Amino acid sequence: MKIAYIGIDLFYPAPLWLQNAGAEIAEVFTCKTDNVTEFNTKIIAFAKENKIPYTLSRITAEDIKRLRESGVHAAVCAGYYYKIPVTEDFPIVNIHPSLLPLGRGSWPMPHAILSGAKKSGVTIHKIAEGFDTGDILMQESFYLAKDENLDTFMEKALGLLPDMLKRLVKNFDSLWRGAKKQGEGEYIAAQTEKDWTVTADMAADTADGILRAFYGYECIYAGKNGNVMIHRGRARKGEPLGQKLPLTDGYIEIIE
Repeated sequence: MKIAYIGIDLFYPAPLWLQNAGAEIAEVFTCKTDNVTEFNTKIIAFAKENKIPYTLSRITAEDIKRLRESGVHAAVCAGYYYKIPVTEDFPIVNIHPSLLPLGRGSWPMPHAILSGAKKSGVTIHKIAEGFDTGDILMQESFYLAKDENLDTFMEKALGLLPDMLKRLVKNFDSLWRGAKKQGEGEYIAAQTEKDWTVTADMAADTADGILRAFYGYECIYAGKNGNVMIHRGRARKGEPLGQKLPLTDGYIEIIE
C-alpha cells in the first residue's frame, strides 16, 4: 500500500509504524513549526533518512491529484496546521487524540485533563469538510489518571498506535467502506496564552491543573516580579520554601 504522510511530530513515530506495517510512504507533507513548543524535526529527519520527498508547503488539490495519478493509494494525516482539500476519489484519514465526536478541535488534550475526564483515546477518521467530523474507521480508548499530564496523555495515545496502524494498513479498504458516521459532538476552542497562564492569586489545585494540562508545552507564571516560563512544573500546597513561586495556598515546583 503506497501512502502519503501529512503532519508534524505530534504523533511521531507514526510514519515508522506505518512502514513497519507494510506501507510504502511515497511523500511527506509537513509544515513550518517554531521547534520550541511544536516540532517538525523528527518527521523531516525521517523523510531524509528514508530518501522520501518532503515539503513544508501547504498541501493543495493539485498535490492530491498528482498523488492519485502517481499510484498513491491514500494519505494519513496526524497533526497538521492546515485544512486539507477533500476529494471523493482519494482517501485521506486523520489520527485524532480524542474519542470523537467529543473533543473536536486541534488541541483537545488539555481540555480533557482540565475537565477531569475519566477516559480519552485515539480516533482514526475520514477527512471531511468540517474539522474532525468525518466517519470513524476505528477508535481505541485509555483511562486518565487523577494526576494526568500532557506528557503521560500522549504516551498513552502513542501506545495505542502501533496496533491501530497495523490494522489500518492491513484492512484499509474494508475499514474505509465500513466507517461509521459521527453523532453530535463538541468543538474545543483553540487555547490562548490566558489558558496556560498561572497567577499568584490562584489556588494550588487550579494552578496544578493548568500546569499538568500544558506539561512539556509551556506555561507562564505571572507574578509581581514579572513572568516566568515553565516548561514542566507542578503546584503544591503548603508554605513556599526558598525561591518557589507563591500561590494563595501553596507554591509552584519547577521541574524543567
